[in-house]
Amino acid sequence: MEDSFKLLEERIHKAAQRLKETSAEAQSLRAELGLAKARAEKAEKALADAEARQGKRAEAAEKAEELVREVVDRNALTPDQLVSCIFTLTQDLDAEFPAVAARRLGFDRVPLLCTTEIDVPGALPRVIRLLLHYHAPEGHVAQHVYLREARALRSDLDAAQ
Repeated sequence: MEDSFKLLEERIHKAAQRLKETSAEAQSLRAELGLAKARAEKAEKALADAEARQGKRAEAAEKAEELVREVVDRNALTPDQLVSCIFTLTQDLDAEFPAVAARRLGFDRVPLLCTTEIDVPGALPRVIRLLLHYHAPEGHVAQHVYLREARALRSDLDAAQ
């Protein structure tokens, strides 16, 4: 009978030991799962951020291209008349260089410069400005371009729009 109790006691002890090991393993697996979830969430956020940046880049390039195209069209310019081009952007526009859009429009041999404007409190946000130097025929009158909200920057030229 004493052997039976010892055997039973041994089995209980082994079962308790296995239970501790299983519990420790479960705790370790829970910790690994938590880390895996955190990594997955971080990866999802990085992907969402990358997609958002890509969308902002495309939008920025489209807006810059629209501005360049409008200036060139209104002034009847050809690439061989262009001397140089300076873009300024408000500090909230940092997704893409406007020069990328100008290059797509054929400004291959034109020096291009992009810079940010000083951050003036209350200034109009999301503004791209373009200073385009070009050779013009005698009597040419420059046609200034202010699109959408930027028209508020030069309401004195509104009639020329």
